[in-house]
Amino acid sequence: MKLSELIKNVKIEKIVNDKDVEITGLSYNSKTIEKGNIFVCLKGEYSDGHDYAQMAVENGAAALFCEKEMPFKLPQVIVKSTRHQIADIAAEFYNYPSKKLNLIGVTGTNGKTTVTHLIQRIVEDAKHKCALIGTLGYKLSGKDSYHDAKHTTPQAPELQKTLDMILKQGIDYVAMEVSSHALEQNRVGGCDFNGAVFTNLTQDHLDYHITMNNYFEAKAILFKGLKSGGFAVINNDDEYAERFKSVIQQGVKIYTYGIKNDADITASEIDFSIHGAKFTCKIHNDEYKVNLQMNGMFSVYNALAALCAGIAMGFDADICIKALEETRSVDGRFEIVNKQPLVIVDYAHTPDGLENVLKAARELTPNDSNLVCMFGCGGDRDATKRPKMGKIADENADIVVVTSDNPRSEDPQLIISDILAGIKSVNTQKVYVEPDRRTAIKMLKNIAKPNDVVVLAGKGHEDYQILKNETIHFDDREEARKVFN
Repeated sequence: MKLSELIKNVKIEKIVNDKDVEITGLSYNSKTIEKGNIFVCLKGEYSDGHDYAQMAVENGAAALFCEKEMPFKLPQVIVKSTRHQIADIAAEFYNYPSKKLNLIGVTGTNGKTTVTHLIQRIVEDAKHKCALIGTLGYKLSGKDSYHDAKHTTPQAPELQKTLDMILKQGIDYVAMEVSSHALEQNRVGGCDFNGAVFTNLTQDHLDYHITMNNYFEAKAILFKGLKSGGFAVINNDDEYAERFKSVIQQGVKIYTYGIKNDADITASEIDFSIHGAKFTCKIHNDEYKVNLQMNGMFSVYNALAALCAGIAMGFDADICIKALEETRSVDGRFEIVNKQPLVIVDYAHTPDGLENVLKAARELTPNDSNLVCMFGCGGDRDATKRPKMGKIADENADIVVVTSDNPRSEDPQLIISDILAGIKSVNTQKVYVEPDRRTAIKMLKNIAKPNDVVVLAGKGHEDYQILKNETIHFDDREEARKVFN
């Protein structure tokens, strides 16, 4: 593609050394750039791509996409923000693949991964091909294994390349997790969404967004961008529901779901057991009995969100419900790894997520048994949620084991001190502290009795732990099976 074609829809400050060179691809990594690529000088939290332009030029860059003039003789397209405008050239280079796909975006603090998996299953049971993009990577079908992705929502060039590949595979639907970071950084710019699903909005990522209002505004970008003829699915029980509805433009059909408040699709008579959740589902005026293999009130909400999306896409309610009933829990989401004691591994790493999982686990805890919660909090992330999560664990579990999550560059002991600030209990038989996560899991063998329920929260599907100087292999599920089997 010629440079002039690539930048025709970009808001440009100026062009230096204007020459209509052939562009063979996009790259923002100077080490992996190939001959003829345009190098995008991305400014990140820790590094500035402009510092690596020299290496990119030496490695064969044909042009630069940058925020200031650089001392090189090749063409330079200067824009206000490369981070926000990289999506424009990425979508152009791959010829806007999302315009030819039914792209469904799912956003919210919790539930994104499960809801996208449920949507994929519904679409495939309705005899369509559906790919998935999200936290665990991307899958070209429900039977496909995951292909690695570095972020919940990939950076624009990888995302557009993936969508283009999906299109060329003859797949017509895509369910995609859309994070607040991706929306705020315009990683999904150039994406044409047919529908958007809102799960919930509770405290997370405030180290990045600073305020809940900023967090809301980031999420709202997805709904503001929906075009006439599209659809929006809203959790009517969430306190932000009306604000999300207010930003949706005319011509976009709104579908609501809920348990507490009136909605288009509701659940009542909810019952939990070790086998899953049962409830009566009302779709407008029709009632259906639903038997999920997944557990917890949050799973009921996730099922309603996916069901709402299925109905919005025009699929038969019976097909949608059967798909939900046949789906087992997603990896690391309320995943049972041992029966006696009942050991549950979950990704819950926010105050709301931890509370939801502990409440769901409480439903499965016999009256004469203990609910044991082991968790930590990530380093270099929102520190204000640490005492809140300590308080939630203290109030909802009978025994609490505080340990490390991904400490990153922070001292694990200081993170634990922040968590303990929220715990009122001084009973040494209730609260245990062990900074080494592997040792903490081994301790559970002596703490938990056969009829107790144990929740290992925070890491879920992750098979690594990020320490100060290295990332090591670590999987809660593997460690728990070693200890309890």
